[in-house]
Amino acid sequence: MDGSLIRDAFAHHVWATLRLIDACQDLGPEQLETAPPGTYGSIIDTLRHLVVADASYLEVVSGEVSSLPGPDGMSLAELRDEVERHGQAWDRLLERELDPDVLLVRHRPDGSETHAPLGIRLAQALHHGSDHRSQVCTALSTLGLDPPAIDVWDFGREQGRVIDVRPT
Repeated sequence: MDGSLIRDAFAHHVWATLRLIDACQDLGPEQLETAPPGTYGSIIDTLRHLVVADASYLEVVSGEVSSLPGPDGMSLAELRDEVERHGQAWDRLLERELDPDVLLVRHRPDGSETHAPLGIRLAQALHHGSDHRSQVCTALSTLGLDPPAIDVWDFGREQGRVIDVRPT
């Protein structure tokens, strides 16, 4: 499988996460600790979780080991830098010939393992990011703030690849 078929999906994944981090830059420490019911946790903890998980997905699917210092205490600026590195790593991965059925094993420090094909792992990375970005948007809404427009159509429009034509 040629990775170019899913390149847009991963470009959106990185773009939307960066855009969300940027939208949170002006929040104060108390606002970053906002954790609406039904979400992963606070805004900052959810963003940290999203970025650390992405690093883990990348390590399993590409073999590229992250240099993350650990999620606790990572600032928004550090998270943003890491997401930019992830974008480059996803690009490198997607330039390769990919076999969606190749079985990959994630080994955890506790000795447990997860066996799953590459196609499932890539789908999970995209789903995971979308799910947690949505939760951060919910948290921003509970603060009375408008979350950034981060859906795929917004990405396509910003890239000049989606054009809306109004009736004449």
